[in-house]
Amino acid sequence: MSLKWALTILLLQLCCVGHGCCGKVLVWPCEMSHWLNLKTILDELTAKGHEVTVLISSTNILVDYRKPSALNFEVIQVPYDRESAMKEMEDFVDLLVNDKPTMPFWQAASTFQKLFLNNTRTFEMLCKSAVYNQSLMMKLQETKYDVMVIDPVIPCGELVAELLEIPFVLTFSVSIGSTIERYCGQLPAPPSYVPVAFGGLTDRMTFVERVKNMMLKFFFDFWLPQYDFHFWNQFYSEVLGRPTTLCETVGKAEMWLIRTYWDFDSPHPYLPNFEFVGGLHCKPAKPLPKEMEEFVQSSGENGVVVFSLGSMVKNLTEKKASAIASALAQVPQKVLWRYQGKTPATLGSNTRLFDWLPQNDLLGHPKTKAFITHGGANGIYEAIYHGIPMVGVPMFADQPDNIAHMKAKGAAVEVNMNTMTSADLLRALRTVIDDPSYKENVMRLSRIHHDQPVKPLDRAVFWIEFVMRHKGAKHLRVAAHDLTWIQYHSLDVIGFLLACVTVALFLVVKCCLFACGKCGKAGKKRKRE
Repeated sequence: MSLKWALTILLLQLCCVGHGCCGKVLVWPCEMSHWLNLKTILDELTAKGHEVTVLISSTNILVDYRKPSALNFEVIQVPYDRESAMKEMEDFVDLLVNDKPTMPFWQAASTFQKLFLNNTRTFEMLCKSAVYNQSLMMKLQETKYDVMVIDPVIPCGELVAELLEIPFVLTFSVSIGSTIERYCGQLPAPPSYVPVAFGGLTDRMTFVERVKNMMLKFFFDFWLPQYDFHFWNQFYSEVLGRPTTLCETVGKAEMWLIRTYWDFDSPHPYLPNFEFVGGLHCKPAKPLPKEMEEFVQSSGENGVVVFSLGSMVKNLTEKKASAIASALAQVPQKVLWRYQGKTPATLGSNTRLFDWLPQNDLLGHPKTKAFITHGGANGIYEAIYHGIPMVGVPMFADQPDNIAHMKAKGAAVEVNMNTMTSADLLRALRTVIDDPSYKENVMRLSRIHHDQPVKPLDRAVFWIEFVMRHKGAKHLRVAAHDLTWIQYHSLDVIGFLLACVTVALFLVVKCCLFACGKCGKAGKKRKRE
């Protein structure tokens, strides 16, 4: 660590100790866009004088833990190399973007299942390298952390917290309708109007869409536990030395910080220990690099279009790239396209390729007219923050859901990456630029986002510090966590009441039959007399 960082941290800690508010934070992060969100929170915590330690894999792709930083890094040495991890991720993305459309359904399903199980094995190695490392666990135990901040996308963070007996906060769950929130967080999610994650549905569903939503719910509730939850249930039980489950451990979270807000999401039930902090990474635009600013200014009154498919998509097939470039060449706007593949032959003079784009700064530029996006939550929130209409090209994970939300709110048009033609992309782009309703709708969302009593980042930091101050937030935890599935749905009560009704009916019928029998015998006796 440089002298500058050391002095800064020392001054902050001395100030913090004087006010009695300093704390120690342990972090179990995730990769890619999740890390960018989480680091925003961690930077704010360190700025307030807290000591933050990040448990990080030696194969981490995004974070360079060797550089001087206000954060402390505890590196977990794993038995696989960085190149293999990157190759596995690139192959997965390439399959989704380029190979999936040409594969038969059964082959695609089999391939996804194989990749899913490979991820589980990779996460298992990471987890074992952490919890079975006695020197690391002893060091963490002796440090006496006040809170642990965990990204639940990669299992094991909650297991570490359980072993260390630290209260923990979960950050940036994928979607409010995903299995982990419903199944582990006990979040009420009626399938009639709360869409299940990854279905690309909204809260306004037709009958057919409600059927699809119900089928997805059964799929994630029963198929997913069989292939993933069952494994982690056994692993957690083995490590803790007692029977437990992944959801029982995850369900001990003091707070859930969800990466959406009501500008993005639709109304749905939630619990006291769920807090919405969507868009916490957004900030005012900074000046662009000189050459980029000159290119943007050269667009005149037509303005510019920003195009990015995120950091994971680095290449496209020649056919797809040519179709996209052909469409972009036909718009009067200048286009800034983040793309690292081979330059398409149809690339127009109005389009410039970049390895990287200052996305937030471009979206906040007054000449930006539209944003072509894969539908990542970070990019969508930056577009909402700055009021830029979108063309969505979703591919996997939460992207179809995110774009579905923006379509429902009239702020985006969607095109299908698998079947998209040059004409489709051109039509969508012209629609969001020429139809003023898209700009009006996204500006309405932007006003909602900015009109909050407390900023999302401040809310996130407050609740983490709240858990530190009170050593948890058990008073916000619903009793549903302590009920069995039968008790939660009152099946035992329903069964008892049905039994009571059945017994009562049985007794009434028996009494009637007995009375009828007595009357019949009495009548026969009188006749004989």
